[in-house]
Amino acid sequence: MTADASDTTWLPAIRKANGPLYIAIADAIAADIAEGRLSEGTRLPPQRALASALGIDFTTVSRAYNEARHRGLVEGRVGQGTYVKARRMKGLQPAADGLVDMSMNLPPLFDDAALTRRLWGDISSLQGEHGLDLLMRYQAAGGALHNRAVGAGWLRPRLGEIPPERVLICAGAQSALLAAISSLAKPGEAIASEAIAYPGLRALAAHLGIELIGVAVDRNGMMPEQFEAVCRSRKLKVLYCNPTLHNPTTSTLSLERRTAIVAIARSHDVTIIEDDAYGALPVSAPTPLAALAPDLVYHIAGLAKCLSPALRIAYLVVPDRQSSVRLEGAIRATSGMAPPFNAAVATRWIEDGTASEVLSAIRREVTIRQAMVSRLLPKDIVQTDQEGFHLWLHLPPPWTRGDFSGRLRASGISVVASDAFAIGPAPEAVRLGLGAARTHEELQRSLMTIADLIEQSPAASSLVV
Repeated sequence: MTADASDTTWLPAIRKANGPLYIAIADAIAADIAEGRLSEGTRLPPQRALASALGIDFTTVSRAYNEARHRGLVEGRVGQGTYVKARRMKGLQPAADGLVDMSMNLPPLFDDAALTRRLWGDISSLQGEHGLDLLMRYQAAGGALHNRAVGAGWLRPRLGEIPPERVLICAGAQSALLAAISSLAKPGEAIASEAIAYPGLRALAAHLGIELIGVAVDRNGMMPEQFEAVCRSRKLKVLYCNPTLHNPTTSTLSLERRTAIVAIARSHDVTIIEDDAYGALPVSAPTPLAALAPDLVYHIAGLAKCLSPALRIAYLVVPDRQSSVRLEGAIRATSGMAPPFNAAVATRWIEDGTASEVLSAIRREVTIRQAMVSRLLPKDIVQTDQEGFHLWLHLPPPWTRGDFSGRLRASGISVVASDAFAIGPAPEAVRLGLGAARTHEELQRSLMTIADLIEQSPAASSLVV
């Protein structure tokens, strides 16, 4: 049962373990704190009472309480007993100058102490669940089957039912992309993508010696007729695309365009890699390409944008068992495996609902930050989506991307110019990330600085003397 501050009837559920009994008791304390059965301020049973209830010696319980105290789980109060320790959360602190690095496209921090405690509590509870094996053993290149099954469940609302054997666990979306591209295209061959594309794709293509061909886009994303034209003029192995909340332009392909692109790819025997980095953010989004053509599409669903960049975990959904075996080999050759600890954390967060709560918290924070953008920046030059946390700023003449980025840098704000994304000529535009600002005040000051600069001419704002 859930204990309160005066409850001393708690008994640990001792899991079977190879280690000492006192460690098992400390693990039980950690697990019950994480799962809410022991709340902050709960008094644990006196050591002699717990020893008697469990039929063990006093020394074992004493060592268990000391171990829990060493982990920061409990605290001793002289003359009162042992209590579950309160977790004091650090408040969000603004940057010293009130400005922000907007070049990073991070999910925004949410100010929810209870949810933050739950995240850390889940991590702590893994010790009791997995013991030392989680830290001291390798796993299969494609990940443990249970983690793959949980990943399939996480993707079910978007992709439908997927056999776990078609889901591979990768060390982040970039690792998944490397495995997929290196398996599907050889040096000297060509792949296509949006003409304004994710910089990580450009870096991988250059590293692998693969030619990258840009397909023209408009404000609604990749243009199917332009993709058709590229397919007719060149022999393509792969189409890479980021159809939902595209990085950097924020466009989302309509279902009509998705259907057309799948049909064109099928008719020209082109495999599709769908980068769905932001696909979990919209409450409702068009059907993913992988659901429209599961036999044709390799689907990459990273957790960095919708859960935690620190996890470096992505789910790679492949068309069939043969593809799974081939991609497992690529993962083994390029990264060995995804970190089992990270995969276990992701699985725990998904299974107990924490991941869904984090996604909801991110969505709420995005709504607040997008409202600030609508209020502070000129609407005619901003391309964004209310469910995303970045925007594409089309610079009005006579501003150039180089001048604008340089002036902002001098003011302490960093953005990314379009050169980082362009396959071919770069437009006069920059990408702004809304998530790196630690507070609303910090973001507001930065957006106001950007709005003020746009109103000036490049010559008037020059710092050259």
